[in-house]
Amino acid sequence: MKKSHILLFVLSFFCVSVFAQEKALIIPAPQSVKYGEGELKWGKSVNIVCSPGLLNEASILKDCLLNEYKSNASINKKSRANVMLSIDKKLASKPAGAYELTVDSKGVKILAAENSGIYYGVQSLLQILRKEKDALVLQKMAVEDYPAFQWRSFMLDESRHFKGKEVVKDLLDRLGRQKMNVFHWHLTDDQGWRIEIKKYPKLTEIGSYRDSTQIGGYLGTKYDGVPHRGFYTQEDIKEIVEYASKRHITIIPEIEMPGHATAAIASYPWLGVTGDSIKVSCFFGSKHYDIYNVADPKVLGFIEDVVDELIPLFPAHIIHIGGDEVRYDQWEQSAFVQDYMKNNRIAGPSDLQVQFTNNLSRFIKDKGARMIGWNEITGAKVNDYQLTDTTNANSKLAQGTLVQFWKGDLSLIQKTAEEGYDVVNSFHASTYLDYTYEMLPLEKSYSFNPIPEGLPENLKSKIVGGECLLWSEEIPDVQSMYNQIFPRVAAYAEDFWTLPQNKDFKRFESALSQLKKNAAIYPSLIWENNK
Repeated sequence: MKKSHILLFVLSFFCVSVFAQEKALIIPAPQSVKYGEGELKWGKSVNIVCSPGLLNEASILKDCLLNEYKSNASINKKSRANVMLSIDKKLASKPAGAYELTVDSKGVKILAAENSGIYYGVQSLLQILRKEKDALVLQKMAVEDYPAFQWRSFMLDESRHFKGKEVVKDLLDRLGRQKMNVFHWHLTDDQGWRIEIKKYPKLTEIGSYRDSTQIGGYLGTKYDGVPHRGFYTQEDIKEIVEYASKRHITIIPEIEMPGHATAAIASYPWLGVTGDSIKVSCFFGSKHYDIYNVADPKVLGFIEDVVDELIPLFPAHIIHIGGDEVRYDQWEQSAFVQDYMKNNRIAGPSDLQVQFTNNLSRFIKDKGARMIGWNEITGAKVNDYQLTDTTNANSKLAQGTLVQFWKGDLSLIQKTAEEGYDVVNSFHASTYLDYTYEMLPLEKSYSFNPIPEGLPENLKSKIVGGECLLWSEEIPDVQSMYNQIFPRVAAYAEDFWTLPQNKDFKRFESALSQLKKNAAIYPSLIWENNK
């Protein structure tokens, strides 16, 4: 072969490869993509054939093809398949959620060991599709993919601003398209109680309502004078949990305790230390002093009753108990609480919180469930108003408890892992979506790694994943919510799915410019300047 012919062949192959990569940009980036030459084209009709038990995933693909590409998609076992969805137990040795996606002249095949992998393969397929006139076009390729972490989470705080069932469903759709698989639902706090507990109806009759809301940020001194209310019935919860499960998203409810309890105490004053009647809080920030009286057996019974109603509603049987930012003033000033600590040889209020948390972790475990809480549940003191107290508790968290790291020195992650607990990393400076884009630009979001630098190799498996979080104090409506979430959630999706060596911010930006054209993944809001 002449040198000129060789050069022409190399240049031709290089051009095909570059073209193929630009046409097959996927978020989160797959672990391996091999490109073939040529394309697969479909007409107006697409036939989907699936293994038994994959009708949910096939139906999601069918609906997306119809709604987004106006394709006459159908699920028909007897016809020739354009798309084949198949369970292949040979892939069971790979991490949960792994899949293989092949596009060749015969059609598209997606293989996985379980339904979640098929679902993720479908999401990748939907991203590489492009429409040219009346045809759907796919670059020929072979994708082998699996998630780097099994916990890929987003948190929505609705205690501060209630959004409602349809908004949550829409958000779940968009999170599923990015292969996120955990929805952490912050349902109670000082400013509102958002979930029906049938044994205690006043939690929603009183606790879900506040008569005004602070405006002007944490230091604001004005209030809008507009009542705010809203809560989910248990039937609503069941409906949303089922909706999420079809998108392979696990919902984790958070019920704050022993602090951030103003809305609950406003509903039932006997839950508090003072017994005084109070209102649901209208102001934000961490300076809330009303906390549960955990020295009172009746209050502990209330908390156990709430957990008993939560566990059947959330099939994952993981309950988030908060545990952060507890101010001990009322415990310190209460003769009842002080006598309890003295009689039980509890050194101080930090020990009282640890004892309460540890006992609750065992109660939850005995119910067949698992507890998770912010990293204060380990006894770590990450707030300046707690630093004078020394934790000396004898009891320990139940084995199996999850610890969500949000604040403090990163060495606390290593300490928690060394004690045998799994960790979800959501370090606030890197993951809080309510932060402005100046504080948390897109590239910083993209650079987050749930495994902190320097963590010993033998402890890395204790980091089960990461979470990005949206606190809603300054997020009163849907547009402001989505403006803070997108496009940063795409960066976190890749942080949690793609191995660090396969990440590339420039490639990510190129893929993002394509994906933002799809309104089913990204809302049609003005977020182009959010970088």
